[in-house]
Amino acid sequence: MSDPQRLVITGATGFIGSAVVAELARFRGGPEAGSRGFVLRAVGRRPPREAGRVDEWFRADLSDPDSLRECCDGADVLLHLASRIGSDERDCDTVNVRGTAALMAEAEAAGVRRIVHLSTSAVYGQGPHRGISVDEVLPAPVSAVSRSRLAGEGPALAAGAVVLRPGLVIGPGDRWVVPALAQILGSTGALWGGAGALLSAVAVGDLARLVARLGLGGGPEGGTVWHASHPVPVRAVELVRAFTDRGVLPPVEQELPEAEFLERMAVSGCRVSPSQFRLVAQDHWYDSAGIWEAAGCPPGPGPLTHLDGAARWYREYLGRA
Repeated sequence: MSDPQRLVITGATGFIGSAVVAELARFRGGPEAGSRGFVLRAVGRRPPREAGRVDEWFRADLSDPDSLRECCDGADVLLHLASRIGSDERDCDTVNVRGTAALMAEAEAAGVRRIVHLSTSAVYGQGPHRGISVDEVLPAPVSAVSRSRLAGEGPALAAGAVVLRPGLVIGPGDRWVVPALAQILGSTGALWGGAGALLSAVAVGDLARLVARLGLGGGPEGGTVWHASHPVPVRAVELVRAFTDRGVLPPVEQELPEAEFLERMAVSGCRVSPSQFRLVAQDHWYDSAGIWEAAGCPPGPGPLTHLDGAARWYREYLGRA
């Protein structure tokens, strides 16, 4: 019998990475794992919380390229899901660009045959964007995070990675999308005019299922970029109402024109910037059907169908925050 294939994962303790680890654990022993099965090695600064789901831990830090040496030795697959989220340009560049480049060099030296690299649709910057295909509009990132993640795609593509650009990722562990909506609504007591923007979104469990399937089951050729949201966009107002109905977001009755809404945000001291607000106030949706078909992975009924299971986590997190 052949030796099991070896998967290396970065970001295993993060929002999306931990969901991928859980999905891979579900795959163990099933047909998704293939006849060889697999061994999972987590690369990071600390071991995963649920250590039983990971077979090996390689201590390393993406901000320290020397620590990555030999992290991919013997590996067949690399799932690079780690990134630095923050406003410091140098810090983001260190991890998301130079750290990624060092990791990809390790993967190439080790002969890794399959790489999946997580990026973001935020690389496109301000909308409106309506059903665009990959790079149909020129990427124009507006934050340190998105600029560095776009730059980090370069070494990943050069190493033959399948690069994924999801939109809004929601579910347990999300500390950005729904908390930002809570800030916006809580600071204004209102909804912005119409709130009818169409948004690309994906439930974290569905995205994890896609990443796991790509790692274990092949799919598209490497050196390619794919949008990785659910194929059907959601309206911002539907997203807000779904979380309001579940007691996650505060109910609001008033509706304000966007200019007045932004003014009220500024006066209240809301920590969400105008550019971040426009990510949900303007159309931002991207043609994502291709990756699900290429991976042989049904996208499921959509992110709003998963909210009952996520609502409790959000309520607890927002209560602590």
